[in-house]
Amino acid sequence: MAHVRHGEKVRKAVFPVAGMGTRFLPATKANPKEMLPVVDKPLIQYAVEEAVAAGITEMIFITGRNKRSIADHFDKAYELEHELEKRNKTKLLDIAQNIVPKGVSCTYIRQNEALGLGHAVLTAAHLIGDEPFAVILADDLIHGEKGAVQQMVELYEFYKSSVVAVQKVPGPEISNYGVISGRPQADRVHLLDKIVEKPAFEDAPSDMGVTGRYIFTPQIFKHLANLKPGAGGEFQLTDAIQTLLTEEQVLAYEYAGTRYDCGSKMGLLKANIELGLLHGEIGEDLRAYLRDELIAKL
Repeated sequence: MAHVRHGEKVRKAVFPVAGMGTRFLPATKANPKEMLPVVDKPLIQYAVEEAVAAGITEMIFITGRNKRSIADHFDKAYELEHELEKRNKTKLLDIAQNIVPKGVSCTYIRQNEALGLGHAVLTAAHLIGDEPFAVILADDLIHGEKGAVQQMVELYEFYKSSVVAVQKVPGPEISNYGVISGRPQADRVHLLDKIVEKPAFEDAPSDMGVTGRYIFTPQIFKHLANLKPGAGGEFQLTDAIQTLLTEEQVLAYEYAGTRYDCGSKMGLLKANIELGLLHGEIGEDLRAYLRDELIAKL
């Protein structure tokens, strides 16, 4: 397959945040699931910080109704800042002012119909243009020394190929994922030859499930535009990746880091406990509570 040359730098990231979050009702009735907190930060902020750490400066949010609080979160809050300044709460003022670092822009696109992840990414095409870009799903909180997106951007800069984040998924749980098959290319890197959305356990081509991080060449938009509705009547990103494979190589990457599936109640609770234990302000108290009080009740 001919090696396709693409732009060097990944500067833009797409955050599809139009989902309904029904698994967290009633908490998500009027508040987006991406604003659910892990310790003291909403999920969407962890995702944006991961993008910033990878050198990405343009954040594009694909939103739906009830999502205004995401834009509000990343906007300047004059009243709050004035109040904190007045009360001399400099530490809190610093936190409020630095949610979006200087030089980072946020843009919002409204996805009017919930037509799936593929459709959500396609709505950003006019803002991405002819550049490589990241897609980050805030439901998947990935914690590690180096962010998963930064690892993938470095891989993209070396191979100039689209990259899909994967992890080993044990047993029948694999049928909840997009699943890849491929052949080893380098350590933790696989050359993709197939990707299937939520196969039955017995039909899964491997135990490698796709998690919510992608780097795409702009070629993906052509394949998204040609999509037919797939599983559940939605336009599946997985289907576009499968047809992209016919045109250029796509890599699957086993990133280093711990993933919390914060689209589930259990995953969100685990993230709160484990990141709480690492938190400078409450870590020691939480550890003492878990050890001395909670275990006695189990």
